[in-house]
Amino acid sequence: MSGTKKTVTSWQNVSDWYGRTVGREGHYYHQHVILPQSLRLLELQEDSSLLDLACGQGVLARQLPETVYYVGVDAAPALIREAKHLDKKKNHVYLVADASRKLAVAKTDFSHAAVILALQNIKDADGVFENACRHLREGGHLLIVLNHPYFRIPRHTRWEIDARHKIEYRRIDRYLTPLTIPITTHPGRGDKSPATLSYHRPLNDYSQALFKHGFVIEQLEEWTSDKHSVGEAAKMENRARQEFPMFMALLARKT
Repeated sequence: MSGTKKTVTSWQNVSDWYGRTVGREGHYYHQHVILPQSLRLLELQEDSSLLDLACGQGVLARQLPETVYYVGVDAAPALIREAKHLDKKKNHVYLVADASRKLAVAKTDFSHAAVILALQNIKDADGVFENACRHLREGGHLLIVLNHPYFRIPRHTRWEIDARHKIEYRRIDRYLTPLTIPITTHPGRGDKSPATLSYHRPLNDYSQALFKHGFVIEQLEEWTSDKHSVGEAAKMENRARQEFPMFMALLARKT
């Protein structure tokens, strides 16, 4: 398979760094939160099929049951090459293509689709939802996992401490306005560091876009970090960690 158009993505320039960060099994939060929780929500069966939109280097694919038919799509050729290198399952197919544009994929009856920690890096979320709708069977499920759209907005949310009350809290400077935010991969390198783009959208925008493309949200979950602090500030840090989720998951069904 091949894409219908030449794709352009800021992630091609950081693919080596991303591949090293994620590795074969995923980074810490992939292993401890994202992948186990995603597989629980997907409830894949032996005859399930999954379209993985913006699959990166295929970290989700490597956790799937052997019988699940899988197609992974990503706009970065280097990430797809890495996915193919790490994944030798015969029923897994990888495609270099923009997940927000029409895909050269004939199958239109996938039981599941997923966008894992990627939708906030795609400018055209509508196009992604349109693709999911086009390739899912009626009643099929779309799983979206996001960096939490309220508590984790790059440059506009941060941890701060109220020393008087011994509270660590999350400061939010902006939320409702959609934002395009450049993210420097290696801040210490200044202008020489490659950058990616993050697209912030409020939850309302995701809900309306899903409805527009024929989906209903069946479940919404907020996932916290399972890390645990020790030391003088441990009580404050652990309480804050459990109060402010890092990730949000939306499970939607095609009607």
